[in-house]
Parts: sequence; C-alpha cells; structure tokens
Amino acid sequence: MFVQKCIIGVQLKKFRKAVFPVAGFGTRFLPATKAMPKELLPIVDKPLIQYAAEEAIAAGIDTLIFVTGRNKRAIEDHFDNNTELEMALRSAGKDEQADMVKNILPDGVECIFVRQSEQLGLGHAVLCAERVVGDEPFAVLLADDFITYRGHGVTADLARAFQVSGKTQLSVMEVIGPDIYKYGVVVPGVELKSVAGLIEKPELGKAPSNYASIGRYILTPDIFNILRDLTAGTGGEIQLADAINIQARNNAVEAVMLDGDRFDCGSVKGYLEAVMHIGAHNRE
Repeated sequence: MFVQKCIIGVQLKKFRKAVFPVAGFGTRFLPATKAMPKELLPIVDKPLIQYAAEEAIAAGIDTLIFVTGRNKRAIEDHFDNNTELEMALRSAGKDEQADMVKNILPDGVECIFVRQSEQLGLGHAVLCAERVVGDEPFAVLLADDFITYRGHGVTADLARAFQVSGKTQLSVMEVIGPDIYKYGVVVPGVELKSVAGLIEKPELGKAPSNYASIGRYILTPDIFNILRDLTAGTGGEIQLADAINIQARNNAVEAVMLDGDRFDCGSVKGYLEAVMHIGAHNRE
C-alpha cells in the first residue's frame, strides 16, 4: 500500500526529542497498579517504559520527555541513578547486575518530566509537552503498545520516512475483522503512502480502511496549534487522532507499515501475550 516519495531541496530539522504519555491510571490492572505505574509492568525482566525508551534512543533521540500524573514518581526513579543499589551489588560481586543498573540510559540521554494535572486525553498529554519540545519535530511513543521489531525499530523507520518528506508519520498495521473499530483508522490518500484522514474509533462497519494507527508517531510542531484549538472529541477528551486528521486533510501526513509484532499491553490479554512471546524467544 505505501511507498516513499522524495522531496528535493528541502532542509529538514533532525528530530531528537520523544514524548512518552504516562499519566494514565492503568485501571485494567488494578490492584497491581494502585501504587505502581502500569508502564513499569515487566515484560519478563524489563519494564514496558524501558523498552519504549530504548526504541527511541535507537532512533537517535537524546531527550526523553515523560508526561506524568499522580503516583508516577516511580518512573522517574527507574531512570535515575541508584548509587546505593549499584554499590551493594558490586560489594556482593554482582558486577553484571550493577552495570545493568548503571546503564539503564546511555550517556548523553536526558530525561525531562512534565506533569499532566488532568487526564484530558492523549492530545492534551502531547500538548503538555509543548514548552519542552519547542518548534521541532518530535516522536511520540505509547509504552502500552509493546512492539518487537526488526532493525533499529519502528521509531527509526518513521524517522527515515520523515527525513524524506518532512511530513507527520504514522506507524500503521493491518487489522482484519471487527476489532478495527477500536483504533484510529487511516483514510488512504490518492498516493500510495499518503494519508487523507484519520478517524478515531469509527462505528462498526464504517471504517474507511483496514489500516489502524498504532502508538508510534513522528509529529511536526504545528500539531500544537491544532491541538490547542480542538474541542473535546470521542470520550470527552482531546484526541490526538482528531489533530492528525486535520493535518491529513492538508496533505501533511504519511503512513509507514509496521515491520514487527505489536501487543496491546493496555489490556491484560495483550500483556500476557507479550510476556509469553518474549519468554519463548529468550528462554535463557
């Protein structure tokens, strides 16, 4: 369905920032998430949010912006240094584990935490990061969407596509059957890679295609002005899909097919499937 088109003579800004909306309550995992953020749920031995952070870093990103809420301090602690734990491990001769604790993030990568005071939707969460992002293109990664991939990752694939056209990039996958109504669904454009619209959770039987947008994006900074002017949409929230739909109507959005496997770890079923998948491929 999708191919790339070159734009010659356009100097594009290299994006280096990624936004991680992590303010949700995680109600599907209660009582486990009463005091622990769902983003710290482990896939075997590594939490969901760390997988997403590593994917962003593999794409060349050096600034990780976490949009947090109440009871999310543990995410900040996870990415912070823990000298006491590291020293205790080394004194016990557990240098491999100590190195793992020390090197959760490579040198040169910065974490910034922004508070979303009210949960008013994904679009609002992205808008909360505006002052930190500034006038630059940026990535958005939803840790709930756990993705195994080939190469450097889904975000890296989107980055390469962005460098060709300078347009907002969506990661999409094909969904056959009635579950398509659970997603933001792509309205295909005339050209093979272009997106003419994005419909959030269309009514059953009215999806414009079988192509669903998943939780990986590269967005151009004009998205902030669009989000600021939006009224509440589906569920009474500011929907990111509605803002991207406006961009798409201006021929400013493209799609990249997912090259990997995606698990919805916002649900218990998807989370268990992800754990079993990783367990089966990492038996050691």
